Amino acid sequence: MITFARQGRKDTHMSVTELRTLDMSAVLLQAYELGDLINSSREAADYLYWKEQMEQSEEVQEWVRKLQKKKELFEECQRFGHFHPDYHAAMNEVSRVQEEMDAIPAVRKFKEAEERLDGLLHEVSLTVARSVSESIKVPSNNPEPEGGGCSSGGGCSGKCG
Repeated sequence: MITFARQGRKDTHMSVTELRTLDMSAVLLQAYELGDLINSSREAADYLYWKEQMEQSEEVQEWVRKLQKKKELFEECQRFGHFHPDYHAAMNEVSRVQEEMDAIPAVRKFKEAEERLDGLLHEVSLTVARSVSESIKVPSNNPEPEGGGCSSGGGCSGKCG
């Protein structure tokens, strides 16, 4: 039995719902504090700086428009799949424009900053998950995940159900 002092008297019962609400409030408060720490990190500042640089660059915006047009053409070809006569040419054009756009310093630096911020967020997620249980899966944007496991293309660790 849990005893709490309320308004000068003792109440000897607190429901499970009230306890969960208190626990969830504490978790949410700490989550917001953690979010504030992440928002004030160098990784977040760099990401926001380079994002703004890209948005303000007319050169980058011109390439974004070109890329969007090439993607639209490719999507049209993709409706018919590999059998469309222009499928591979359209796919190659999207890749070519993307590579040229990635060569622009602001775009390159933005992508690097985005990767660093993603890494920070993944590390925080991993730390939180591992504090609960070693078996909790934490998603990642990494196309080549570390450690292998089921459906990752690596060796199975045997920890999957």
